[in-house]
Amino acid sequence: MKKLIETITNIFKIEELRSRIVYTLLLLLIYRLGSFVVMPGIDPTQLANLQSQAREGLLGLLNMFSGGAFGNASIFALGVMPYISASIVIQLLGIMIPYFQKLQREGESGRRKMNQWTRYLTIAILLLQGPAYMANLHLQLPAEAFLFKGFTYNLFATVILIGGTMFIMWLGERITDRGLGNGISLIIMVGIIARLPFALIAEGGARINQTTGGGLLMLLAELLILFFVFVATIALVQGTRRIPVQYAKRIVGNKQYGGVRQYIPLKINAAGVMPIIFAQALMMFPLIFSSFDATRGLVATLTNPMGFWYNLLFGLLVVAFTYFYTAVTVNPTMMAEDMKKNGGFIPGVKPGKKTAEYLDNIMSRITLPGSIFLAIIAILPAFASLLGVSQEFARFYGGTSLLILVGVILDTLQQIESHLMMRHYDGLMKTGRMKGRSGM
Repeated sequence: MKKLIETITNIFKIEELRSRIVYTLLLLLIYRLGSFVVMPGIDPTQLANLQSQAREGLLGLLNMFSGGAFGNASIFALGVMPYISASIVIQLLGIMIPYFQKLQREGESGRRKMNQWTRYLTIAILLLQGPAYMANLHLQLPAEAFLFKGFTYNLFATVILIGGTMFIMWLGERITDRGLGNGISLIIMVGIIARLPFALIAEGGARINQTTGGGLLMLLAELLILFFVFVATIALVQGTRRIPVQYAKRIVGNKQYGGVRQYIPLKINAAGVMPIIFAQALMMFPLIFSSFDATRGLVATLTNPMGFWYNLLFGLLVVAFTYFYTAVTVNPTMMAEDMKKNGGFIPGVKPGKKTAEYLDNIMSRITLPGSIFLAIIAILPAFASLLGVSQEFARFYGGTSLLILVGVILDTLQQIESHLMMRHYDGLMKTGRMKGRSGM
């Protein structure tokens, strides 16, 4: 406890770190306040049906990502999922389209252009999701809930929804540039944490009020299982396999370099939480067609988080995106070239092409169990629901919510520790450096 208090004191001694933390908290507070601002022209007292709809199913998951803004008919109702969907498409285009491949190789200028394309595509997606959300509002809310009606009001509301999502994106970018951690990830995490107390209170109330007895014991068992799943998720995020690299001796001037063995930490889950976010965004895509009678049955099947086909497709997408994102973030050829330039080699493996092939094989082997474990965690909420846990609380037994919480928390703590170590303060861990999703 003394060590923890000392570390917190050291954090606030660093002016830059202190200002970044305060700046981040203020922007997150603005986001949370905005999630309660109901769209103009809607009576806030008539939202009971919409909030009931937002407790279960895929819409319940979307409501959790938006921090309850979806069920509140808020100006932030669509959240950041349209931006995530646009990011998926742009990254896929970076593999298939030469123009986007060229942008990826142009460094910072290329990244800015890619971000601009992502914003344009986000607006295009919002132009589809905004009217769909308004159509859902007209189905769920009574006619007297709307102070205005007609095409003009729907167009006005769609513009507000688009502006709300773009404002959230701006907040995320400001947090990333001037705050602490990844802004978009922190915004999603805050939305998830905001729903946890409500889910826990509802589950606890249901268990305590059980007529068969043993409800409190069941609640304690659920919390214990949730703790073990949380620990297992941390192990997945931080798990690495170390590859030994031998560096030859080099003499430059009067100094000797190399002649020692070091290790390359290859992460079991190098893609972090991104595959599950990407897969979740694609699973929400069929909601766009939910208002069409011809596709309503198929959409209901593909958007039921507790159904077999939804979880099968979701798990396969998580595995596929894990391999895809690992290939994007880990470049064995570049790693092999860097080792060769610095006089390093893997014992028993020839430098250059053979080293790149060896690293690629190792990454493929360790990514397979990591991706399968990631997929299992992703579909754990369905199994928890089958065992009697309410859908709202079951979402915290894995899935996107738990992985985002673990990944974002570790990444943020890693940045805090980096600031502490740079100023010669003790880090958050007594031994070694904390490992986030980005590696050592």
